[in-house]
Amino acid sequence: MNIRKVLKLIGEMLKLEGVCMALPFICGIIYKERAGIHFALIGVIVFMIGIMLSSTKVKDARFFSAEGFVTVALGWVFLSFFGALPFYFSREIPNFIDALFETISGFTTTGATILSEVENMSKCMLFWRSFSHFLGGMGVLVLMLAIIPTQGENMFIMKAESPGPSVGKLLPKVADTAKVLYVIYVILTLLSILLYFLSGLPLFDAICIGFGSAGTGGFTVTNDGIGHYAEHSQVLIATMTLLFGVNFNIYYLMIMKQFKSAFHSEELRTYITIIIIATITISLNTLNFYNGVYLESLEKSYFQVISILTTTGYATTNFANWPMLSKYLLLVLMVIGGSAGSTGGGFKISRVIILIKSAINQIYFELHPNSVKIVRFEDKPIDSHLLRSVTSYLLAYILIIIVSVFLISYENFDFETTFSSVIETFNNIGQGLGRLGPTGNFSIFGNFSKVIFMLLMLIGRLEIFPVLLLFSSKTWKREG
Repeated sequence: MNIRKVLKLIGEMLKLEGVCMALPFICGIIYKERAGIHFALIGVIVFMIGIMLSSTKVKDARFFSAEGFVTVALGWVFLSFFGALPFYFSREIPNFIDALFETISGFTTTGATILSEVENMSKCMLFWRSFSHFLGGMGVLVLMLAIIPTQGENMFIMKAESPGPSVGKLLPKVADTAKVLYVIYVILTLLSILLYFLSGLPLFDAICIGFGSAGTGGFTVTNDGIGHYAEHSQVLIATMTLLFGVNFNIYYLMIMKQFKSAFHSEELRTYITIIIIATITISLNTLNFYNGVYLESLEKSYFQVISILTTTGYATTNFANWPMLSKYLLLVLMVIGGSAGSTGGGFKISRVIILIKSAINQIYFELHPNSVKIVRFEDKPIDSHLLRSVTSYLLAYILIIIVSVFLISYENFDFETTFSSVIETFNNIGQGLGRLGPTGNFSIFGNFSKVIFMLLMLIGRLEIFPVLLLFSSKTWKREG
């Protein structure tokens, strides 16, 4: 393990976080809030720590996949720890476990909260809370690669931090790929903020909701969430969120005028199909819930399907009171999640497609043992390495859920609340069922459960294995 190289990269990451804290500090100045001074002081301290770590002299230049995973996992832990300090020292979240929970929920774009009265917080704290969604959406280290290109470790970091079963380069150099991704990400975010503002949202709200929909997080700045805004704004927010749930490679293909390749994407077609089928099914199932007014039922279903599938977690209605069929479909959408290469969380649509195709192929093989049938995804053969990766991920995914539900069960809540709490944190959604519906929050849990949830949020956002590798003794052995 090249620990010096890992610390050096984490130092670069902390320098970036320290600079980013200048934005909520400026927000505090604009709104004349004393709480903003915490971002200035802590930002300087974090930046100085980053300078010290990034100045680490590296004797061994070798950098392997293990170092990439450890850099990403430890980097996110450091990022979250220091990001929680303004909440804690300002006393706006006086319990450090709660402050850390809120921060990890922000950076992992989960959107789960322990707050019941968000309007009591200062504007600068609300800004930082939402801005963490933006930073975590595409990946903090991917942003670092776009700004401060490093050497051979680029691809290992991209693989560890980018969501999906496989990560490819859009351009020959990984740093150039990171730049392209972030340019697209920033343009879509700015477009969202502009459209939200033009639709009637106050500028501050438009900025924070823009950050939230960009990172497919779920933090809002009003107690009644997105339901606080007009219906046309709600539909607009859902539509922009839908765009962030698309694989960003599709946008690159469109920029390069490769429209046939973009719209022929199997994952994109499946993503749109799921949204259409789930929206129509739920709108019909909840028709009586909205007194037979189909347009209202359709609008609420459209918003909630997109919000849950993209793992954003916004809500405009109390879906906890919906019929069982609709709640079951939402639970399925929570697990499926968004597209690979998007800012959405969850198991990912691409993995679901690969597993279904592999299962169908196995059935065909049982019927025709001597046949040779190649399983393809996105018009490319699925090699054994990718299939092994997806099946291993599924096994780890199921085991983590089983163990986590067992650990959370000691709180003695109903099964719906307990199970959905694990699903929503592990899949980075922020909204659940039972007592964790749109009107609930995680303040009902004890500190032990919150620690489990924080681990789940990090494990889910970093695609399981980078975090699990931290607990392996083999990871820390020095090569050679």
